[in-house]
Amino acid sequence: MTIGWNDADPAALPPLRAGQKLRLALRASWALLTLAVLFAIFLVIRGGELLVGRLTGRSHRRLGAHIVQVWAMLALPTLGLRYVQRGTPIRGAGAFVANHSSWIDIVALQRAAAPFLVSKSEVRSWPGIGFIGRAIGTLFIDRKAGAAKKQEAELLDRLRRGDHMALFPEGTSTDGQRVLPFKSSLFGVFFAPDLEGRVAAQPVAIVYRPGPGLPANFCGWWGDMDFAAHIIDMFARSVGSEVELTFLEPVSVAEAPGRKAMAALCGARVAETFAARHLPAPDAAGDAGQGAATSG
Repeated sequence: MTIGWNDADPAALPPLRAGQKLRLALRASWALLTLAVLFAIFLVIRGGELLVGRLTGRSHRRLGAHIVQVWAMLALPTLGLRYVQRGTPIRGAGAFVANHSSWIDIVALQRAAAPFLVSKSEVRSWPGIGFIGRAIGTLFIDRKAGAAKKQEAELLDRLRRGDHMALFPEGTSTDGQRVLPFKSSLFGVFFAPDLEGRVAAQPVAIVYRPGPGLPANFCGWWGDMDFAAHIIDMFARSVGSEVELTFLEPVSVAEAPGRKAMAALCGARVAETFAARHLPAPDAAGDAGQGAATSG
């Protein structure tokens, strides 16, 4: 079986104990309840926002975004994750460019700023997840060779509407132990004549620190790992884990002469921060002096 980018297998975990099975049942029930209630509210609000958007030609998402953020705030603790934020997310048209270790990255970014997501086109057809993705305005792109121009045009359209996007330029997910080189294919949008100087790319370093007794790559989800099995493990086993997002200074077109240079610069800054922050979970006092905001 081919697992992914480096053929590394996930760490083998022992069978669930009775207490872990109980934790799984309680967390999964709470997660389904909050998702159902908040998603129903979101659909009503989002329907109104889409109607206003069609009449005005601009993206309207303020209330809907707040609902998504509330859901993410509830979801992370349910997954046994304490949220830590360093730095300030930019607002308005632009994009976060982050390393990608897990589906949990999406939840953490929604917790921070509720950006629109860019995802591979296959996700559109996934049961449940595809429907939710379409409802929250995810941009699904075709990663096949020759589709770059179409991808760029779709992303440009969203940025021109004032949308804030989230990109994972590595092009794949990892085990959470490294940052891969950033691909440059989508960075060309920042150099469009009508957007140059109006939008910026903000590098974001995402670091996971699994709780005591869990393997270092526990939160990572890559290759053909089973989604259901991974979320079950998160519900049942994750206690005392952390996800930390570091929002770095935005990179403008003035700092890079082209898309390849911008991709390399953003990737280098994310990799440097990742290496510095990929440490055992600090205590609360240690974070307090570094401007970190936490939620758990």
